[in-house]
Amino acid sequence: MVLVMQNDILTANRIHSILGNALNTIAEGKKEIFEIAESVRKECDIVNSKLVLLKSKIETIINELDILELEEKKARFELMRVSKNFNEFNEEHIKNAYENANNFRINLVLKRQEEKDLINRRNELEIRYRNLAKTLEKADGLGSKICTAIDYLNGNLEEIIDSIEDMDRKKYYGVKIIKAQERERKKIAREIHDGPAQSMANIVLKAELCEKLLYKDPNRAKDELGSLKSVVRGCLTDVRRIIYDLRPMSLDDLGLIPTIEKLKNRFSEETGIDVKFKILGEHEYINSIVQLSIFRVIQEALSNIIKHSKARNVEIILEYVNGCLNVAVKDDGIGFDIEHTGNEEDSNSGFGMLGMKERVELLSGQIKVESVPYKGTTISVSIPYLGKDEH
Repeated sequence: MVLVMQNDILTANRIHSILGNALNTIAEGKKEIFEIAESVRKECDIVNSKLVLLKSKIETIINELDILELEEKKARFELMRVSKNFNEFNEEHIKNAYENANNFRINLVLKRQEEKDLINRRNELEIRYRNLAKTLEKADGLGSKICTAIDYLNGNLEEIIDSIEDMDRKKYYGVKIIKAQERERKKIAREIHDGPAQSMANIVLKAELCEKLLYKDPNRAKDELGSLKSVVRGCLTDVRRIIYDLRPMSLDDLGLIPTIEKLKNRFSEETGIDVKFKILGEHEYINSIVQLSIFRVIQEALSNIIKHSKARNVEIILEYVNGCLNVAVKDDGIGFDIEHTGNEEDSNSGFGMLGMKERVELLSGQIKVESVPYKGTTISVSIPYLGKDEH
């Protein structure tokens, strides 16, 4: 069972770790996406700057082409005029007209090719810019979604973890309840086996003996019947004690305080230890489960005192305060080292110190054990009243 509890706890811790790692991974992914978006944004700015410069150059070349086309037309017109009136111009004039027209034609071709190259380059940059802009838009959108996811997870991670821990806690306490039930059953089985079962076996033997002696030796049969009655009384006492340990009927009939008084008186009579019982605060309605748990704590504390403390005086303080029922059991015994024994179960008890702690925690209560070797022990318990009993 302990292994099951440990595995449950490890599973909850592992889920917690996985969720934390997932959140960290998403955060790292968000950072990388922002870095990509920033890089694309810078590239967009660079491409846009190049586009602006390129458009300016194209505009300048278009203006230059307009001027160059006019000049080329003038040069062609001059060449045609010279060619038609060839005899009116000298050789040098004709040569200059031809070279001038040819130069303008060549410059016009080169300038048009330059314009074409610039336009192609502009078109490529515009396509690149549009693709970068789409990538940037997607990166920004993805970054925004990741931010929303992280905000959502951050807002709900604690709730998820609390739910997991609550599930784990329920499993953990469920196992503890089963363990406590098994311990109680083992204790009852042992007590019945060692007490009433042995007595009843003895009763059967004595009854058979009385049956045989009834006609042979009536006087001895009478003596055996007297012994038999004693065994039956002892068996009845053991049965009543076991029933009382299971659930003191006086709790239902008389209430918590009279039941503690009876326990205190019986304890003092059987052990000779002086027990003082104090009640503080005004009595309020207490759920029967809380009453039983407080009674069990006192019962176990007194049992431990008998077994281990060697105390002479005990004080029980019951206090009603701030919606809680508090109880403290103090003794002046030899005490013990809490670090070495606080987590060990009493092998001779169905409800040792660990069982006491489990019972209190199941009811959302708190338990505190203070002990110093040779200076006594104090067990303090506080349990909320809880609601009314369910019928």
